[in-house]
Parts: sequence; structure tokens; C-alpha cells
Amino acid sequence: MAVPGDPPNGTPDGTGGGDDEFRSDEFRSDEFRADEYRSVVFDEDFVRAARLQEYSAQERMGEHARAVRSRSIWSGGTAPRTSTPGRGARQGMLLVLLIATAFAAAVYMGLRNPYVPPPGGPAQALTSTVVPLAPATAVAGGLPPELFAKSPAADYRVGAAGITLPAVRRTHHFTDVQVVTALSIAKDYLVQSSLDPDVLAGSATRPVRVLLDPDQLAQFDRSMASPSGDGRHAATGWLVRFDPATAVMADSRVRVSGTLAFEEVAQDVLEVTTDHTFVYAVRPATGAPAAADGASLFTVRRELRLRFDRDDLSARRLELASAYVMAGPQDCSADPAGGFHPLLAGAGPTTVGPAASDPYASGHPRRSAGLCGVLAPAATPGAPVSPAP
Repeated sequence: MAVPGDPPNGTPDGTGGGDDEFRSDEFRSDEFRADEYRSVVFDEDFVRAARLQEYSAQERMGEHARAVRSRSIWSGGTAPRTSTPGRGARQGMLLVLLIATAFAAAVYMGLRNPYVPPPGGPAQALTSTVVPLAPATAVAGGLPPELFAKSPAADYRVGAAGITLPAVRRTHHFTDVQVVTALSIAKDYLVQSSLDPDVLAGSATRPVRVLLDPDQLAQFDRSMASPSGDGRHAATGWLVRFDPATAVMADSRVRVSGTLAFEEVAQDVLEVTTDHTFVYAVRPATGAPAAADGASLFTVRRELRLRFDRDDLSARRLELASAYVMAGPQDCSADPAGGFHPLLAGAGPTTVGPAASDPYASGHPRRSAGLCGVLAPAATPGAPVSPAP
């Protein structure tokens, strides 16, 4: 029996089963497509992650209206907001956050400026003034302990113990650790240049030299080899030493008192000032060391200005900027540039003035020529004690 839709004369031989086969093939094709898309889940996250969103019918009625809008965070679209942003939105917000963080870090580093400026050029040459102090009375003699006990140095500490550091605080550009380092280097310099027995005897200079800025070594070497009172090359501006032909140490226990202070004078320069009095017991270079009245006291007042940049602090060295030295008892006519010439026990007050100066002489004049002070009687053993500096 023919069914509606079949050809009037039936299905021709050699052909397929007509609609039944077609419908069967169509059903199988639909079933295959269903299997193909069965793994795709069109959930809410899938929809929100779509980069395009179709406008509503009302929105598409406008003139020149587009059919879809972009959901990229960089577009001007007005996609409805949801409580949970899509993956693209989250990536965009993360990128914006990273850029903002990098910008904030750049601004912070610019304000903090961690760059350390280089030092301000080579070290300056030392300028020094050495003033001999002539006695106003006869030089007292005796055993070193007795002389110290009767002098203003009776309460002074012995050796490096008399060089004490001040309270430390950071400055604007130097930390408290850097300040401590500068003060400790300054103390080392005072110990080596004022207390080392070999330096005092004039037989060594290396303990002092190794603490100096390399830019000052040539000036230091010249001062040691050819000392001069020109204000730049006096050996006694750098260190304390005695003329070995005149006097030697009678007691190694030097009495010391004084102060250290520090100040930031530039963004990359820290300055330490020292003001110390050193009291030595000396005796004649020739004679009996144990003579009861063979020793006498010799006093040196040193005011130094030391400078440090960051390279100096790292290398534990310093720049000696200036030195003002008073030392006595000495004869005013003696040149103290190469070494001190103490007037020893029993020597009377001197009446000889400073060494003569010739203003017409060529070359560098002796700048300390004409400089001579008088050692106050209170500074001698047995006199009333004056306040320590």
C-alpha cells in the first residue's frame, strides 16, 4: 500500500528507501551533532566569558546600532555587571594593578634616591700650625710618677684610655654605624700618631701613614723626608715625635685627656674634630735613665680636623684637613717642624726669641716663624691644677 508522499508507481528499483532512509540518516546526523556538543557546557561562567554580547531588540532599533557589543575591559561597552568578573576582566584588572604597582615603586625609589653620590674630589692638602711654648720658670725634674702627681695631668688617664668617644647619633646622610666608624678611625689615628713608642722616637712613620687618604701620601712623605715650617710640610703637624738627639721617653705611660666631636659638613663628608692634651715624661737622650732628677714633663696640645667620605669609611682611612699644635717647654729659637726639642730638667727660662724671618727670601717662607708662646706656670709640676680641656 502506498503511503502519502510515495511516487505513484512505487519506488523505482535500485533506489534507496526514500523518506524512511533520509529520515533515518537525518536522525543519525542529529545524534552525532548532539554527541559533538555534549561536552560543551553553556553555564553562567561560559556566557560571562564571551567577548561579544548581543544587544537587545530594543537596543538594536536605534539608528546605526550594532548587533553586538564588545565585553573587553578596554572597550566602552556597558555590559551588565555581575558579582564575579570573567576571566578576561580579571586578567585586565591584574595588568592594571601590576602597572600601578610598578609606577608607585618608581616614584618611591625616586624619592628615596638610593644612589650614593661620589666623593667630592681628591683630598685637600693638610694645613698645620706648630707653636713652641717657652717656659716662664725653670723646668722641674724628678721621677715620672712624682712629676705626674704634682702636675695638672694627675687625673688624666693613661694612653688610649684617655681618648674617649662621645655619644653617637646618626646625621642626615650618615648612619650611626658610619659615625662610630669615623670616630674609631679618628681614635686609631690619635693612638698611632701620639702614643706609639716607635713614632715618638722618630724611627717609624708607617703606623700613621696607613691611616691616611692616598691623595695625602705624597705630602706626608715629603713632610717626613724634608720637614718644613711652611704650614704644609711640618712632620709635627702629622704626628708627635722628639728629636732623638735631644730627648727620649722616660716613661711609656703617656697621660691623655680631651674630647672628640663630629659633624656632617656635606652630603658625603663627615668631619671629626679632636682636642687632646698629651703629657710625656722625657729625659736627656744621653745620661743615666735612673737618675732621680733626670726626668721632666713635656706637654703637647693637638687640635685636629679629620674628614671622611664613604670610601674612607669603607677603607678605614681619613683625610687630615688641619692641625693646630702647641708644645713645650721648648726654646722659641728651635724649629719644631721636624721634631720637638724639649727643654729638660733644670733648664732655665729662655730669653731667646723666635727664629729670624727674612721677608725678602725666595721660596716658601716659614709660616710658623715668629710664632712662639709662653708655657703658663700653672702647667708645670707643683703649680695649682688648671681644669682639663
